Amino acid sequence: MGNTREYDIQGIELVDDRYTVEQGFVRNKYKALDAGGNTVLKGKQKMFKMKDEFPFTDGEGNEVFTVKAGGIIDVAGNYVLSDAQTGENLVVLDNDYSLLQDTWTIRDATTEEKLAEINSRGAIVMLARNIVPFGELIPHKYEITDASGAHVGSISGRLFSLRDRYDITIDDASSVPKEPIVAAAMVIDAIQGN
Repeated sequence: MGNTREYDIQGIELVDDRYTVEQGFVRNKYKALDAGGNTVLKGKQKMFKMKDEFPFTDGEGNEVFTVKAGGIIDVAGNYVLSDAQTGENLVVLDNDYSLLQDTWTIRDATTEEKLAEINSRGAIVMLARNIVPFGELIPHKYEITDASGAHVGSISGRLFSLRDRYDITIDDASSVPKEPIVAAAMVIDAIQGN
């Protein structure tokens, strides 16, 4: 894989190793906070669109990138992340959803080269979340790996929260771009109604 700098988004630079993603009181509206509690990214799902669309802004409200679905009502499919200032498609969030395992692959938008993968924890937990009464109260937990399968970080849902809340920890971002990982945490929650 090339340098992660080639996936930089104009107008935003995420430099911390820990972020918290919080869902707003209005469904499918999110914000990402850095380690100091500052809002660094906001995103919301546009309602009443034929294809899912998520515009993202920085903490001051300046548009920085958009994530759009490749198809209509696309629960398992491709979501393209495009830089708002350059219009360039940077990465694709590719979802392979099943009842047993939830996998999101982050790929280069041009070459389709795998950059990272976000996998939910085991099949028993996924089944419990989907089948058991009140299973949705079991918090999500995902592992982030690089293209070769090495651990990069995690996305962990919080228990007993009125709104969905995820802690993102990036232990080694030398080979993966951070912005798509933080955006993916918001998109995964919105698309799958977590």
